[in-house]
Amino acid sequence: MGSYFSEPVYLDEQFIITAPEVNFTPELVKALQNWDFRAVMSDGEPQEEYSGAEEITREEGAADKSFLTGGSEIQNAEKLYADFLKYVESLFTQLISKKELNFSHISEKVKELCDIVRENRRYILRVMKNDISEGKNYLASHALKSTIIAIIIGSFIKLPTHRLIELGVASLLHEAGMIQLPPQTYMSDRPLSDQEKKFIMSHPIIGFNLLKNLNFPLVISLAALEHHERENGTGYPQKLTGEKISLYAKIIAVACSYEALTTTRPHKDAKDGYSGMLDLLKNEGKRYDDTIVKALVFSLSIYPIGLYVLLSNGKKGQVVDINPDNPKYPFVQVFGELNPDGKNKVLETSQDGISIVRPLQKEEIN
Repeated sequence: MGSYFSEPVYLDEQFIITAPEVNFTPELVKALQNWDFRAVMSDGEPQEEYSGAEEITREEGAADKSFLTGGSEIQNAEKLYADFLKYVESLFTQLISKKELNFSHISEKVKELCDIVRENRRYILRVMKNDISEGKNYLASHALKSTIIAIIIGSFIKLPTHRLIELGVASLLHEAGMIQLPPQTYMSDRPLSDQEKKFIMSHPIIGFNLLKNLNFPLVISLAALEHHERENGTGYPQKLTGEKISLYAKIIAVACSYEALTTTRPHKDAKDGYSGMLDLLKNEGKRYDDTIVKALVFSLSIYPIGLYVLLSNGKKGQVVDINPDNPKYPFVQVFGELNPDGKNKVLETSQDGISIVRPLQKEEIN
């Protein structure tokens, strides 16, 4: 059994031993002792070995996780999300009007977002589900939701903090080129002309050039350029394949595709989270990196947090947390049922016990 620290661990002011949440094993401790190192430095706190999800108390197939449903936590998440959405909207306005962006400032804001996602993941995902952005320009909302999902994926695959921040900045700005186009080209529910289609297909190049000219790191500019590339070479603008596509672009491709599938657009209706997840799992034509798709599934579960579901016992509920051992069987808050202490009842679904039958349609949610 090992442990990890919530912040980087250093031997001195510059030499990093481990990134946040990387297992600080007994073998590593022994190696340090063999080299006569008796102390390390970290701004973080030591934690028990990371399992991929918060510790869950189980009793006869159920878990009392009523803290997941607390009104104050949801209200706090709503405020955090709304404040950050306003920031993204102001960022995009600045980009359109002045063609200015401050990389250092955006990085600091993304670091804040990484902390918010780490500490409030379950609540943020539920709040995010309710942001449908109907009747207005959806790009800021799409960018924020895609970034939250990308950060969750990046955390699952254990990106170190500085790379997680880079990923977040890249995801937040991956549509920088689209913002420069007339809104009617991407907000329209009518068939686009050939010229408008060319405009749309050019937005990754516009975004790349814009970020490059604003002195953003190349890895971030490349992510904007490549986020519509696909593993099988069917993407654009360069028709790259496999390993030629940068990691950040691979992650953003999965994150923003899932977000787009599950969100209403002027030209299409939204799919529920389960249907959207199945679409990505099918990975028809091998368009997406299998490792990234798997990270998405295990991070959000096949029945994603926030989804309303029908249970095998006939009850209705809402998915409130993942099961790190099996993405098919998340934790569900059961509507209308309380534990003996008066707290909301949360069940761990399972193959042998109560399971999810299907997602609920809008008209079935009371």
